[in-house]
Amino acid sequence: MGTSRPRGRFAGRTELEPASHDELPGGAEQYSHREVNKQSWLRSFGRRKGRKLSESQSSLLSDDLERLKIDLSARVDAGRLAQIFSSPVDDVWLEIGFGAGEHLIWQAEHNPRVGLIGAEPYINGVVSTLAAARERDLEDRLRIHPEDAIPLLDWLPAASLARAFMLFPDPWPKTRHRTRRLFSPFLLDKLSRVLSPGAEFRFASDIASYVDAAIGHAEAHPAFGIVQVFTSKDRATVPDWPATRYEAKAVRAGRSATFLVMKRKAGPLPGPEG
Repeated sequence: MGTSRPRGRFAGRTELEPASHDELPGGAEQYSHREVNKQSWLRSFGRRKGRKLSESQSSLLSDDLERLKIDLSARVDAGRLAQIFSSPVDDVWLEIGFGAGEHLIWQAEHNPRVGLIGAEPYINGVVSTLAAARERDLEDRLRIHPEDAIPLLDWLPAASLARAFMLFPDPWPKTRHRTRRLFSPFLLDKLSRVLSPGAEFRFASDIASYVDAAIGHAEAHPAFGIVQVFTSKDRATVPDWPATRYEAKAVRAGRSATFLVMKRKAGPLPGPEG
């Protein structure tokens, strides 16, 4: 059985779930930056739809989603991205894989001058988010991309985001599926183009091998620096990072989640192939 290896100054991550028998020795992923490129990108999400939608839920898709969905055929520049929202905003944040929208809605409620873009291909999660946005009158500052996040990242203008989140993504625990994990050098290349210098990228997982891989990718990437790593017991150190059902599920299963805060370094942006 593989184990979670402490890595450098982040050796305090000792509460992670042990690696499964299907993981490589050391729990770390064994593929290089060159192997995770545009040509080899694989779909990183599983099912698109769960239980059958009710009539009212279907109406949210036909009405609310049509109003809040981003039109990727309409290009915008960085200075005008805020104009996709119906209310004035000072910054634009992105959440990749927002699930049922708990974190996305919380951030919208607590940051009234921020416009939030959420990418999530799971339709039932999109419906839950649309319902919460309507109930809490947040639709003016929320936009949805109900598909894979990569085309959205390609559409976004350079240096247009002040913060990004990716929380508890699909772990793809089997070794043969590791290249489907969304957190990768390829994703960091995409994010480094759209995040402004100094912008935060927040990541969380309760799977040891995924955390090890994420830290390794972030440490190796020239555009990012890790500024904070903490576990569930210390989550109060970042009060604007609310708990979600995925973290609660991990805690009930006896696993501690690990949270990474990275920052986009100042410097030249990657070229169009980055």
